[in-house]
Amino acid sequence: MVNQYELLNKMDLPVVNHEDYFAKIGDDHKFPINKFGELANYLIKKNIVKKFHKPYPCSEGTLKRAHSENYIKNVKNKTLDKNSIKKIGFPLVDSVVQRSLVATGGTVLASKLAINYGIACNTAGGSHHANYEGGAGYCVFNDVAVASQYLLDRGLAGKILIVDLDVHQGNGNADIFKNNKRVFTFSMHSKTNYPAKKSNSDLDVELEDNLEDVQYIKLLKFYLNQLNQENFDYIFYIAGVDIHFNDRLGKLKISDEGIKKRDQIVTENFFSRGIPLCGVLGGGYNKDFDKLVELHSILHQSCAKLL
Repeated sequence: MVNQYELLNKMDLPVVNHEDYFAKIGDDHKFPINKFGELANYLIKKNIVKKFHKPYPCSEGTLKRAHSENYIKNVKNKTLDKNSIKKIGFPLVDSVVQRSLVATGGTVLASKLAINYGIACNTAGGSHHANYEGGAGYCVFNDVAVASQYLLDRGLAGKILIVDLDVHQGNGNADIFKNNKRVFTFSMHSKTNYPAKKSNSDLDVELEDNLEDVQYIKLLKFYLNQLNQENFDYIFYIAGVDIHFNDRLGKLKISDEGIKKRDQIVTENFFSRGIPLCGVLGGGYNKDFDKLVELHSILHQSCAKLL
């Protein structure tokens, strides 16, 4: 049987990027905000991407399918209370608001492109700690949740699987979709890492500290084989690279090759089955900035090889 997406062979991977993915959060901030622009430059330099698709800021109507109207207005008007801002971890300034809207719009755009191409990526996204009532952990709007609702509302997907392999649990997605049977949340994450209080995903796999490549890949294959028994027709893949052994906020010991193997396994698993996949960045806080950019690019390289 011929995969329907083989007909699109030799086409370029659709990748979404916007200059406003950068925000002015301060030069001494521990979040590596410069990585988004440098990743775009790296993808062009390495000829992984020839040109980018440029998103519009996400509309309030689309945001409201995953976030409360009150929270959205407080973000856009920069009227969040101090505790809410502290929980997010970014200063609530114009560029942060714009970045949050555009990055969310970027994942919505990438999700639509994946339907046409079989696979597509954003160069941001994976803000999986934001829930219906507010943000947290460097996440303002939950782009994957917003994009999932966008596809469901328009009949572009019927049963969505969120594969979240960031080192931190995707508690925001778990909360937003806890009563939604059309979205299945799978999070494989560090047991002892943030958030301290975990939510209940549809499938949580908690990993012990210092886990290495062999055990990690074995677990991933096992659970993907289980998930392959379900009838999902759309995949969001949060490809956090904070599982790397040199990550400042990670507690695992996954190598460069381990991340390459992981992304290859996930993308090939669903693409070979003809299921559209939208890849988003997720977390990454490597002590070596150049290495961080390289690691994030592995997602895009893995996807590009399939077209």
